[in-house]
Amino acid sequence: MKFNATFLRRWALLLSLLLLTATVFGKEMPALGQVAYADLPKEAQITLSQIKQGGPFSYDKDGVVFGNYENRLPKQKRGYYHEYTVPTPRARNRGARRIIAGGDARHSGEYYYTDDHYQSFRKIEE
Repeated sequence: MKFNATFLRRWALLLSLLLLTATVFGKEMPALGQVAYADLPKEAQITLSQIKQGGPFSYDKDGVVFGNYENRLPKQKRGYYHEYTVPTPRARNRGARRIIAGGDARHSGEYYYTDDHYQSFRKIEE
């Protein structure tokens, strides 16, 4: 079977696009680390207690829906995750630390901690 140069170029382009698509869209969720409750900063321990009590919270945005747009947490329907600020000493704003709660924030037992503004998460083990 004989192929002309145009056919081979198109075939190579299609194959390249397929490989790129698999690389971009076929990414698996990165493995989540874990952090023991006792190893959390004291501010995170206090925030987790506030979450379980239903507040009060230090920031107006506490309790808003966390979109998980980067898919760093297990995939769930929109509205499943909510975010809460973990105060950072000497920060002039909300800082980078958060706890993300899954499901019913007060009772789910599914909590994730980030100290780098959603770049990575560790599941809180209680």
